[in-house]
Amino acid sequence: MSEDFSELEPRLTETARASLGRAGFLAHNEGSEYVGTEHILLGVLAQNSSLGAKILAENGVTLDRAEMALNLTAKPLVITIVSKGLSAEVVELIRIAWQLAVEFGQEKIGTEHIVYGMLQQHEARATKLLRDMNVDIDNLRGSLEDVFDKQQFESLQSERSAASKNSGDLRVLEKFGVDLTRRASEGFLDPVIGRASEIQRMITILGRRSKNNPALIGEPGVGKTAVVEGLARGIADNKVPDFLKGKRLFQLDLTAMIAGTKYRGQFEERLQKVLAVAKKAHQEVILFIDGLPLFVVAGSAEGSMDAANVLKPALS
Repeated sequence: MSEDFSELEPRLTETARASLGRAGFLAHNEGSEYVGTEHILLGVLAQNSSLGAKILAENGVTLDRAEMALNLTAKPLVITIVSKGLSAEVVELIRIAWQLAVEFGQEKIGTEHIVYGMLQQHEARATKLLRDMNVDIDNLRGSLEDVFDKQQFESLQSERSAASKNSGDLRVLEKFGVDLTRRASEGFLDPVIGRASEIQRMITILGRRSKNNPALIGEPGVGKTAVVEGLARGIADNKVPDFLKGKRLFQLDLTAMIAGTKYRGQFEERLQKVLAVAKKAHQEVILFIDGLPLFVVAGSAEGSMDAANVLKPALS
């Protein structure tokens, strides 16, 4: 669970990050040994200009009311503390919020996604707190969903506009993937043990003039992704041949690629855009496609270009 949060933390918006920071401060002042969902709720409300706080306020939830109600709400008898003093429920809350953000085509976890995640946790203290305040949960959920629908539409419009203006913008890769070299340089990737030969073989293939696309084949769980992460660490530590120094290794995120794709061919359109950016920036970018068969299947739809046909020219 703690590993899950370390992966999700960079996905938080600045306001959401500030909300978690405020939650930790409130928990400390209360003398609590953990940060629970109730503290997260107060942390969001403390960021009164945040979208989550505004939607809560529209439904009658203010910081003063929540603080008063908290004193009357029974504390849980058993709490599991995981990463950075966060309760297991909070880590699960952030995971739900990220899934929701992805579903509606968003790049970051906002306070509105966090509030919605609370509503999915029926036994969490934050949800009980809202019920104790006589909040209409269904109405609050509906208000949030209206916001998400609007965000999804705006995201789609923005995506198409950005594609027409500048297909070479590396932000496209940041939207649909994870920069493994950056994660390695920031210390988020664990050391890779016993895979030196596989990493070296991959480097050799990458150094060819042609047929330079290595394919890692093996059963799930044998460590294929770990080999790629080992390469990312090598690049970040500058322990690679000259032709790889300064490269950025992006892992394409299938979930992010298909998020919000309601229209036929939209997945292939995104994939073409990603490949166009990578081709234009080939001197500095390496793409890692995790689960290639799933990637191909994800885009298949009657009447649309098959994802395999989109990939073929890039792999030749």
